[in-house]
Amino acid sequence: MSQHKKQPTTLATSLDRGPRKRRPRRKGPAILAPPTGHVEIIPLGGMGEIGKNITVFRYQDEILVVDGGLAFPEEHMPGVDLLIPKIDFLLDHAKDIRGWVLTHGHEDHIGALPYLLPELPRVPIYGAKLTLGLVKGKLEEFQLNPGDFNFKEVSTDERIAIGRFFTVDLFRMTHSIPDNSGMVIHTPIGKIVHTGDFKLDPTPIDGKPSHLAKIAQAGAEGVLLLIADSTNAERPGTTPSELEIAKNLDQVIGKSKGRVFVTTFASHTHRIQSVIKAAEKYGRKVAMEGRSMLKFSRIATELGYLNAKDRLYTMEEIKDLPDNQILVLATGSQGQPMSVLSRLASGSHAKLSIEPGDTVILSSSPIPGNEEAVNRVINQLYALGALVYYPPNHRIHASGHASQDELKIVLNLATPKFFMPWHGEIRQQTNFKWLAESLGEPPKKTLVVENGDVVKLTQDSFEVTGKVVVGAVYVDGLGVGDITDEILQDRQLMAAEGVVVITALAGREPHVEVVSKGFVKAGERLLVGVRKMSLDVLIKGIREKKTLEAIRDDIYYPVKKFLRKETGRDPVIILTAISE
Repeated sequence: MSQHKKQPTTLATSLDRGPRKRRPRRKGPAILAPPTGHVEIIPLGGMGEIGKNITVFRYQDEILVVDGGLAFPEEHMPGVDLLIPKIDFLLDHAKDIRGWVLTHGHEDHIGALPYLLPELPRVPIYGAKLTLGLVKGKLEEFQLNPGDFNFKEVSTDERIAIGRFFTVDLFRMTHSIPDNSGMVIHTPIGKIVHTGDFKLDPTPIDGKPSHLAKIAQAGAEGVLLLIADSTNAERPGTTPSELEIAKNLDQVIGKSKGRVFVTTFASHTHRIQSVIKAAEKYGRKVAMEGRSMLKFSRIATELGYLNAKDRLYTMEEIKDLPDNQILVLATGSQGQPMSVLSRLASGSHAKLSIEPGDTVILSSSPIPGNEEAVNRVINQLYALGALVYYPPNHRIHASGHASQDELKIVLNLATPKFFMPWHGEIRQQTNFKWLAESLGEPPKKTLVVENGDVVKLTQDSFEVTGKVVVGAVYVDGLGVGDITDEILQDRQLMAAEGVVVITALAGREPHVEVVSKGFVKAGERLLVGVRKMSLDVLIKGIREKKTLEAIRDDIYYPVKKFLRKETGRDPVIILTAISE
């Protein structure tokens, strides 16, 4: 739809009301020239993936940044703890950044900020109360002082002026965390509506439904571009309401006879509130276990987003209570190896153990890539005699993202001229594109873009015109960025094939030591052959007065060929040649 809508002819304007007075002729053009220039939208993360959400909006020499999230490692990334977005573009254009807007407090939208903010100018950072509370808590964990940053608390229905060119109208959208916002970004060339993460929950737990009036108003005035959440674009219908899930959790907890263990996302404040309410209804004391669960709940309670009639108990305080009076909220919804639920399932938790008759509720769905870990935990819980409730077998979890019918509502309210599916893998983005194109009044053009694409938006065009450097920076323990793809390949190879370490000492008495780890059962016999082969090459190299580097190469390649021939495997060979 065009940014400038033609007013329809109405009865009042078409009828002749009789003689009219002649109006004086205006000086100058009767119609203002359309705005010129273009906005660049540059996703540095969050396109073609779930996680690492960070998007740049640029007009001339001013930049607005939205979100700064992390992602969790995939199976082929052994040892990696987190992935954060590569922000070379922001570092190169740091002087142009005018402001930062945070849509909500989930890790995939704020989790990278402790790594990113210290590298960039102290520009205003806007976010709602809970969002900023969670960000400040993360900074404190990193021993960073939140007071060193320019945080500005705003409501989820506030107007923010950022620099000379951007004005942001926030609007509340229901999601799986309170204080979640979408935004109308007013630019010199037109309006951009960014939904943020959302679903259209008609009965949210906190009684605060999505503020769709702002999308409708923007649509009536003309939306140049819509950027919208693609996560559930493949799912027909609507996403279940959080109130329905609360009722189902109440039923399961109410009929449970023994202890009840519940795991969900630590940031899902509404879900945790529903569990606490049900526990209080049936006379159960609530204890929490797990660092992230305790941290999120403490912040949400202090800020007034989580309420309990009774206090929360410690694990020590509940261990002597009758089983039917105990409910434990625990981490481990994604089967993380060191989480509380995983340790309970494996029998390695220091304070508690799962017993026959206990009820375990997994009020969450596995993030793609975590299915195997979650299934392993479920099987272990069954083996221990627990009653296990988990989706989709039981309707005890609902997504925080909109399904197709809700996506259609937002598209029809915004009626954008151009459309960009966001927050999803390419299959979800593509399905959202098809959904938009199936409407009676589809966008003029839809782009499925990738991280790093420079998307040029004008009043009449919408196209990818360039590319910037993007990617993931690996966080491994205390190291940030010191793990490369080559190191990951070495780790994968060592995990798959094992490692053989050869130390060759070139001296008066040449000597070779060979050690293997994770190789083959017949390794000792093979290592004798490797040792002999290496020693022969070493002695020959010393006799011929070769350099240590030449001797190392003379050993490495024959050994590699020998091991491949004997075993069909290709272990990592670490070879050191030294002299006395």
